[in-house]
Amino acid sequence: MQPDPGWYGLTPDDGHSIAAAHAVEIYKHTSQVRTARGGGAFLADRLLTDGRRVSLIAVDDAHFACEDWFGGWVMVKATENESEALLAALKAGHFYASQGPRIEGFVWGKDRVEVQCSPASSIMVLGRGSSAAQAVAPLQTRAVLPLEKLRDGGFARILVVDAAGKRAWSNPHFF
Repeated sequence: MQPDPGWYGLTPDDGHSIAAAHAVEIYKHTSQVRTARGGGAFLADRLLTDGRRVSLIAVDDAHFACEDWFGGWVMVKATENESEALLAALKAGHFYASQGPRIEGFVWGKDRVEVQCSPASSIMVLGRGSSAAQAVAPLQTRAVLPLEKLRDGGFARILVVDAAGKRAWSNPHFF
């Protein structure tokens, strides 16, 4: 189960009250198209800041009342394209959320994270509050970002933004 922050206007208290929630919709295309409330980053970051371990997903949730399909999905790293392998990878957190950009890989080190991705205008690592590091350059496909200012916040997550403004989000990494 995952809370849909934008559609329902969920607060951090609401998010904490849903004990079965294991993911937050960091992006929901239907909510963005129909109400301009598709982003769930605020709720996700508040829950993470409060110590809640949630994954981040992007979805369409297409209702076909308007063009609300193919706007958000998860990319799963599984051993094979079979239901058992996909479910195991999802449960293990081996996926990322996307509107189109690809996160090809990342390596968390003690003092830095190295990210490889499809061509991006911005590659960021975000933590608690305003803690962040970013590389901004057209068509970059790799960045090495420092973690010094993020470690004390307890978590960090990667955000890749392409030239069209579409995003990809990693699941959080906990320090």
